[in-house]
Amino acid sequence: MNPLPMDAAKEAPAPQGALLPASGAGLVVVANRLPVSLEQSAGDGVRRWRRSPGGLVNALEPFLRTHRGAWVGWPGTAGPAGTPAHAWRHEELILYPVALSAEEVDGFYEGFSNATLWPLYHDVIMPPRYRRSWWDAYVHVNRRFAQATADISAPGATVWVQDYQLQLVPAMLRELRPDLRIGFFLHIPFPPVELFMQVPWRTQLVQGLLGADLIGFHRPGGARNFQWLARRLAGVRVERPVSEVGAEPGLLGVAEPESGRRVVKVGAFPISVDAADLDRLARRGDVQRRAEQIRAELGDPRKIILGVDRLDYTKGIDIRLRALHELLAEGRVSAESTTMVQIATPSRERVDHYLRMREDIERTVGRINGEFGRVGRPAVHYLHTSVGREELAALYCAADVMLVTPLRDGMNLVAKEYVACRADLRGALVLSEFAGAAAELTSAFQVNPYHLEEVKSGLEKALDISRAEAGRRMRDLRAQVLAHDVGHWARSFLTTLGDRTPVGEPAARTA
Repeated sequence: MNPLPMDAAKEAPAPQGALLPASGAGLVVVANRLPVSLEQSAGDGVRRWRRSPGGLVNALEPFLRTHRGAWVGWPGTAGPAGTPAHAWRHEELILYPVALSAEEVDGFYEGFSNATLWPLYHDVIMPPRYRRSWWDAYVHVNRRFAQATADISAPGATVWVQDYQLQLVPAMLRELRPDLRIGFFLHIPFPPVELFMQVPWRTQLVQGLLGADLIGFHRPGGARNFQWLARRLAGVRVERPVSEVGAEPGLLGVAEPESGRRVVKVGAFPISVDAADLDRLARRGDVQRRAEQIRAELGDPRKIILGVDRLDYTKGIDIRLRALHELLAEGRVSAESTTMVQIATPSRERVDHYLRMREDIERTVGRINGEFGRVGRPAVHYLHTSVGREELAALYCAADVMLVTPLRDGMNLVAKEYVACRADLRGALVLSEFAGAAAELTSAFQVNPYHLEEVKSGLEKALDISRAEAGRRMRDLRAQVLAHDVGHWARSFLTTLGDRTPVGEPAARTA
């Protein structure tokens, strides 16, 4: 993402008391990463905020800004263990960094979070690895996050813990601060019970989550899986099973030593995007002009296919490239009239299988262009880079077909971003049925990414769609995305959590 320059007043850490009320913050988000990282340019030495990558930041940051909350997270660079934390202000956000050493990043983040939990929760597309040292690092870092959160939270504050890296924090935080209202939301899929039962530390993970007052998932299936596991592994009583989205959450009865019983809510809360803001951005004249320029730079093809993904084995980038390759080879799509743009945001560049995956994708792109491209007109434009917000909106506006083919995805916000940017009611969305978004975006061309012929057929239909059908489908998609935006998601979760501060109206902005 493009760096955002800071003024001198924002460069240095400020004492915590200067930024937080004396009693602490009333609304605290806890996530593995801060929404921005402070980086020093090698060229001019100026320190700048750089927006952190990922759907979690895109979803949560707009809501938290308007409510003047605090955000606890790792700043993105390794430092000495035990570095004292100071609160920082970045625009309307109060940031509270948790320092991690290089060894902790390796064991907690690269190890247990991304080599154990990530593949396990994504249907073991890659085999998870289990190491005791990684688990020990995970426990240690979760405890540090819990302590940092306890330190800055006001009495009776609402704390919202995010994602798979911090599943032990709710129980640890409850021990430290039983006065807090604690919510947890999982941004990736929750696995079938048979897969979760592989984890050597499965009971500890379930007990960690049960420290929350509300545990949220994208889909009801994940919530139901968790209820079953909580009963089996932690001995809690299922007092009300999870129903479909929009209904009341399920209830678990948890035995407590002092109070005797505590109720934990479990429900489905499909995450979304800041749809109204994306809609406004896409309508801007400079973005529309850039979209036209992109088409011109691509040679004014009749159709543009777009893929935008983090470079990860769950995203199915190889599947869509194979589908396009076969369609070109079979003459069902012409490279003279159709061009594909694939943006692959760098991800976990130090991990061997990610490096191999990148090499395989680049090799496939080269083969397609070698067979079907010509000088100045490649069939596939592949960019291994991050893309700024305005440029991304322009790409969405320029694309005739958005191709989203993850093998497994908790939600996939790219699909919703594309829809939010298509006020012209043009374009078509091809969407994997294994993305969480498929349950809501039913007017997309839904495909099974494991069935290559089905992906090819869906892509071909989207390329050949009539203007009338495209308008009808996009109108339905936009109605869903605009009505169920990130604000709706956050308010729904916090209201269910029983937040004691009003969340329907944003706080007044300060200069």
